Amino acid sequence: MTTPAAAARPAEGEPLEITRTRAWLERAVIGLNLCPFAKAVHARGQIRWVLSDACDADALLQQLAAEMQHLADADPVAVDTTLIVHPHVLQRFADYNAFLDVADAALAHLGLVGVLQVASFHPQYRFAGTRADDIGNATNRSPYPMLHLLREASVARAVAAFPDASAIVERNVATLRRLGRVGWQRLLDDEGDGGDGGRSAQGGKA
Repeated sequence: MTTPAAAARPAEGEPLEITRTRAWLERAVIGLNLCPFAKAVHARGQIRWVLSDACDADALLQQLAAEMQHLADADPVAVDTTLIVHPHVLQRFADYNAFLDVADAALAHLGLVGVLQVASFHPQYRFAGTRADDIGNATNRSPYPMLHLLREASVARAVAAFPDASAIVERNVATLRRLGRVGWQRLLDDEGDGGDGGRSAQGGKA
């Protein structure tokens, strides 16, 4: 089952998982300017919101491949990016992290390498070489496990338009360290902070 909700405002009857993820996007990603490219596509309603009911990795892979093809075929003016929220599968970060290689293989199988890319978000996200409680990990900690499909062309345009795109990660970590864990919790108090937890040492993809 997929539940697209492309408009910037929540649709009536929208699933809780999508509503919470949308609030996280607005409060954290956009509110703290963690991704300077997110505000425009959100405001223009160019995000495809998908709630997956997959309960195992094989089912998620099938839905992921279908969404990859959907985004590749869609008019970029209507749909520029896709967020696939999958709350019932890959809840352990180590399993999610391993699945990212499967996602990249799916891109290659569909001939979409260089067309799309997959960005990763998870409640237990942990960058390689960091402690589980490092506040910098919160930059990629979403309320639920999530796969973010982006168009390579859109990413390239956004990076070219941003004066110092290479400094975004360092700036985000500095922002979160100034905010602190208490401030982060307060920011997302109504929706939850995206959770805590460990992560395998090999590092995730952002």
